[in-house]
Amino acid sequence: MYFNTHTHLNSEQLYSNRDDFIHCALENGVENMVVVGYDLDSSRKAIEIAHEYPFIYATVGISPNDCKDTTDEDLSEIEKMLQDPRVVALGEIGLDYYWDEVSHEKQKDIFTKQIEMAKKYQKPIVIHARDAYEDTYQILKQSAHYGIMHCYSGSAQMAKRYIDIGFEISLAGPVTFKNAKVPKEVAQSVDIEHLMIETDCPYLTPHPFRGKLNEPANVVYIAQEIAKLKNMEIEDVARITTFNAKKMFGIK
Repeated sequence: MYFNTHTHLNSEQLYSNRDDFIHCALENGVENMVVVGYDLDSSRKAIEIAHEYPFIYATVGISPNDCKDTTDEDLSEIEKMLQDPRVVALGEIGLDYYWDEVSHEKQKDIFTKQIEMAKKYQKPIVIHARDAYEDTYQILKQSAHYGIMHCYSGSAQMAKRYIDIGFEISLAGPVTFKNAKVPKEVAQSVDIEHLMIETDCPYLTPHPFRGKLNEPANVVYIAQEIAKLKNMEIEDVARITTFNAKKMFGIK
């Protein structure tokens, strides 16, 4: 049974047909899923979906790409949602220097404020980092908190630095791409005790379905690739990554 740690069933592409996608995932052995918020509306939808299904959980937060106009009132709303019993983490939050729409200083301000909020309620954080791994690392190291490096795309060496400060590594569709040397190196070098699996659907559809809409059931292909790269049985990959996810999110 698989635990998909990062889905966007709250996205425009998946929300209206979420029941179909959820049932397909169940039929493929996906036992648990997390619906991840990235702004106020998606966070509300994540909670809504988590209340519809007992095996689905939610996170709430404002991502670096969605924080340009974020106010203290918006953060207060996130704090209220964070206290919902179906919310298992704060995220996705972090830094994204790939896009230029939000200043680095604004991203850092909203990021650090949300980290402090997560610490207040003793919830892990789900990190979005793109072209900003060193700055993200320095902020997280100073925060002395813990969480997940979502859809990790950095180096194997950087992954070990994150693990050393309390962050686990979650791999998504790119690990299955034929030319994706770096994610495959990460999968091989990071101990399975520190790995989780996700789809980040509807984005980053794994091989052999690249170009098509991604969905929660496809997390099986990420597990298969990790098993292949680590010379493990897929059942063991599923079991251990599920254990890691439940431990991180405090799910029994």
